[in-house]
Amino acid sequence: MVASSAVPGLFFCFAATVLLVFVCVSVPTWDKIYFLIVDTPTTQLRYGVFGFTGSKIGIGYDFPTLSGEDSLNTIIIGNLTKTLILHPIAAGLAGLAFLFGLCGAAYHRIGTIFMSLLAGLATLVTLVAFVLDMVLFGITRHRLRNAGFNAQFGNANWLTLGALVALLLGFCASACGVFGRYRRRKDTTY
Repeated sequence: MVASSAVPGLFFCFAATVLLVFVCVSVPTWDKIYFLIVDTPTTQLRYGVFGFTGSKIGIGYDFPTLSGEDSLNTIIIGNLTKTLILHPIAAGLAGLAFLFGLCGAAYHRIGTIFMSLLAGLATLVTLVAFVLDMVLFGITRHRLRNAGFNAQFGNANWLTLGALVALLLGFCASACGVFGRYRRRKDTTY
């Protein structure tokens, strides 16, 4: 019997997983999803989790030197790009929460308990990832604008925020879903 109280948490964890997977395949893999877009006189640069436009895929990267702006390649900024690995970690945790939620919705309460715990952990990781995104790309955007470039936040920032909200709702719903009915009612006959 399906535990209907676990279904909303299951839905929100699935939605967060999909959003975080989209963020993980951002530039240079998929050019439509990016954290920051910079218009240069010759081209547009887009920055993602594992690199930027025209770069190789890797963990952490140095920003390309643009004319008039060389203050982006500091040790702190370089290390902040390595923290972008938190997005795939959060996606994995949200995916595990979804899988445990499937078990909880179909079989037993322990699956919903694990979904609640993993959704809470994924929420914390996603919160840290979102804060670090805004710090990293906020500093980068500010410095590029001061150098005369047009720099705008991209859609990956807001996809991460959407995943954070979905995970928070999924955690709350799954925590409430732990207390749902998991046994069949005995038919009473008089």
